[in-house]
Amino acid sequence: MGGIIFWAIVRTAILIPALWVLQNYMEYKYWWWFGLMAIYGVIIHPAMIQYRLFKEENKEVINDTLCSSCKHFDATAVICLLYDKHPTVDYLPCDGLEWEPKGGNYEKKENN
Repeated sequence: MGGIIFWAIVRTAILIPALWVLQNYMEYKYWWWFGLMAIYGVIIHPAMIQYRLFKEENKEVINDTLCSSCKHFDATAVICLLYDKHPTVDYLPCDGLEWEPKGGNYEKKENN
C-alpha cells in the first residue's frame, strides 16, 4: 500500500512543475482543463489501478487465512501488527501461536 502512495507522490512532484512550465505555452482557459485531465490521468487513475491490483493480489490472504480473523491483522496494509510482518497464504508470522479473535474480549464474557 505504501508503494501506491509513494509513486503517486513522485508523479505529483513531476507533474506540478511540468504543468507550471506549460502554463506559459497555453491559453489560461485551456490550461485548467488540461491540468485537471493530467492530474486524473497521471496521478489518480494509475493509483486506482495499482490499488485494485493490490486488492486482487491479497484477496486470498485477506479472506481465507487464519490471520484475517485475528485482532492483530490490518487488512488495509495486509500486515500483522504484532510482528510487523506481511502474512501470505503459506506464511503466518506467529505460526498461529499469538492468534486472538477479532471483535471482542471473550475472557470477560466467560467470567460473568
